[in-house]
Amino acid sequence: MENTTTAYQQTTIPAETDAEVRSLHAMCINESEIEHPWYHNLIYMAAGAFFGIVLVKAEVISWLRIQEMFRLESFHMYGVIGTAVVVGALSVFLIKKLKARTIYGEPITFHDKTFNKGQIIGGLIFGLGWAMTGACPGPLFAQIGTGATVIVVALASAIAGTWLYGYLRERLPH
Repeated sequence: MENTTTAYQQTTIPAETDAEVRSLHAMCINESEIEHPWYHNLIYMAAGAFFGIVLVKAEVISWLRIQEMFRLESFHMYGVIGTAVVVGALSVFLIKKLKARTIYGEPITFHDKTFNKGQIIGGLIFGLGWAMTGACPGPLFAQIGTGATVIVVALASAIAGTWLYGYLRERLPH
């Protein structure tokens, strides 16, 4: 049996449990095994720019739209989020049903996650931060790109919160 050691875990674990451990640590377990030249990342930059334009045009980065959502004054954001959930669920269903592969021919796999109380606590903290700042991780960069430079504070807070979670992860409820 081969052993695998990662700098993140600082422990030796059996190779056959690597996918399970990676899943528990919320790391990407569908990561491509193929090494690509750096310029292949330009497609992701173009996709990110397109996504940012869509976010701006759909007004989902608007602080006012986000406040309307949290005050239950408008259906706009609920419609966008609901549409995203339906499209995502349909996409996952089709990927599983058709046994789709990546553009490089690698299989796409999904692993079940267990529910725990930490997700409720984290969701509440996330929602509170979203309501207070009018920003969530997806639109942060689009908001900064539109000139809302005060969102840099929200970005720095998101980075600090992520770091703090990583630092305290072992002592938090999971």
